[in-house]
Amino acid sequence: MSSFGIPLFPEQASTFAADVDALYFFIVAVSAFFALVVAIVVIIFGVRYRRRHAGEVGARIEGNLPLELLWSVIPAMIAMVMFGWGASVFYHLRRPPDEALQIYAVGKQWMWKFQHLEGQREINELHVPAGRPIKVTVTSEDVIHSLYFPSFRTKIDAIPGRYSQLWFEPTKPGTYHIFCAEYCGTNHSRMIGQVVVMEPAAYQAWLAGGGEGSLAQRGAALFQQLACNSCHLDTGQGRGPSLQDIFGKPVELQDGSTVIVDEAYLRESILNSQAKIVRGFQPLMPTFQGLINEEGLVSLIEHVKSMSPSAGAAGATGAPGAGGAVLTPPGEGGPTATPAATSQPPRKQ
Repeated sequence: MSSFGIPLFPEQASTFAADVDALYFFIVAVSAFFALVVAIVVIIFGVRYRRRHAGEVGARIEGNLPLELLWSVIPAMIAMVMFGWGASVFYHLRRPPDEALQIYAVGKQWMWKFQHLEGQREINELHVPAGRPIKVTVTSEDVIHSLYFPSFRTKIDAIPGRYSQLWFEPTKPGTYHIFCAEYCGTNHSRMIGQVVVMEPAAYQAWLAGGGEGSLAQRGAALFQQLACNSCHLDTGQGRGPSLQDIFGKPVELQDGSTVIVDEAYLRESILNSQAKIVRGFQPLMPTFQGLINEEGLVSLIEHVKSMSPSAGAAGATGAPGAGGAVLTPPGEGGPTATPAATSQPPRKQ
């Protein structure tokens, strides 16, 4: 939709963009209609029932029950239609398909950093294939940001210390805007980028141009470099719990509660191992908050996910939860990072 050649709304470029726009226009139309009705009635009543001389006294009005019921029931019904329609659209926007292609995004003053599972990394630019659902797991390194794709009609806040998710399915190739929709500092207006939607074959060719190894492979290298595997033995007899086939499954904690192993759970395990202790292990592992950045975290998380083939390394992400298993904490990835092999307690027999 445009006026005098100037677009009034972003292009509809995702499968649910039309649904979001239809709901928006419905709410605007209903609001405008009733605002106009109220304004007209106020003007008519103001003219017709105005005071014509100083001694005039208005007639006593006792009320009109049918009219009062009418103007209570009709708006209530319209409000419930808006609620039901909005809830349906929101539910669709917040439940990515299992087969969605997963991408990690990190907000940082003042840029967006994207990581593909295949290993490609991008700044303020995101390449995706057309006709395939894309799930973006988002967090922030500093302050609250908001990842906004106007042409896809979706956005989500990027909150420090928390993972949130959005998804979209681009319908046609092209280049579309990325914005930060939350004021995040002096250069907020410059925190922009673009999504490049490509034909599937062209996207596969673009992926083949990367040579850094997959995200899980980078996590595995970091895992080995820090000697985390000396504690987390596949047999489960090491000083840390086995990480084989744990993603998406419940873990029992020392206090008797149970949490599901998902991205947020693993993240807290690395950064704050004392928050929740796995049953059968002592709380001796130190916290590594501030010693590893978000990009290193997601590579380690993907490595752990790759060790759970039944959950699916790319698709089974689970709902973001709150919790943390006791894991051997990785460092930043450089040679000065503290090895974690000596920090995990012996397992109780």
